[in-house]
Amino acid sequence: MAVVPVLDSTLHHLEHGSAPFVFLHGNPASSHIWRNVLPELGGLAPDLIGMGRSGKPAIGYSFDDHSRYLDAWFDALELDRVVLVGHDWGAALAFDWAARHPSRVAGLAFFEAMLKPLRGDELAPAARERTRRLRTPGLAEELVLDQDTLVRQAFTGGVLTPVSDADMAAYLEPYPDRESRRPLLAWVQQLPVDGEPPALVPRMEAYGEWLAASPVPKLLLTFEGSPTLAITPELAGWCRENIASLDVVAVGEAGHHAPEDKPKEIAAAIADWANRHGLA
Repeated sequence: MAVVPVLDSTLHHLEHGSAPFVFLHGNPASSHIWRNVLPELGGLAPDLIGMGRSGKPAIGYSFDDHSRYLDAWFDALELDRVVLVGHDWGAALAFDWAARHPSRVAGLAFFEAMLKPLRGDELAPAARERTRRLRTPGLAEELVLDQDTLVRQAFTGGVLTPVSDADMAAYLEPYPDRESRRPLLAWVQQLPVDGEPPALVPRMEAYGEWLAASPVPKLLLTFEGSPTLAITPELAGWCRENIASLDVVAVGEAGHHAPEDKPKEIAAAIADWANRHGLA
């Protein structure tokens, strides 16, 4: 593991070997989610700013904030011709970075991703209600800042098999109090629904254009068997029609936080794809 100075803070990352892979986690995770994938493939897995063991500066933790700190981390390590692997918001950040640095990207694998702006009527009723509650002032702070329920639910209900007590403790450790959980609240309030938040929509549209046109090899991993999955069969079909140079591989049963349920299968699918495209 290592700590890299970035802007006014630091980003922590795990490192295994010298492979070109860069693994970006989502919310409310950390690089810990890649612990059983990283050794199989090699590469780097940073903690996003404000998350895991990275610094927690006094910022708003918007999508733009995360991308600025990631930009500084990529530049500090002089990373080039990388193969990005993104999950959840980490996938959205990977799309965004690739669209803005196309010459530095050799390949991109993703799953359970934030792909495009959504309409409220595209969400299931439970998801619409959850979005409403998390955008309600006072209630949102009570649900996310005043308790550690978001993390606990992610790694008990967002997986097929709840994580061990030791792994749950590792996920909870970065968020011991109200202030430390602000990055988690910022993420859940940025779900792009009905044009909100307005600053994020053009960023997503821009990386959508890159995904649709870039010849860079791309891999979508799909899963089944859990009501928490973000990539439905319908959305996977949309990806096939709207993302260029895309391979789609079904990995099996898993929850939204799939690296907890299928780490070796995820690693094997990425390795096979990378070898076929000369990326490894």
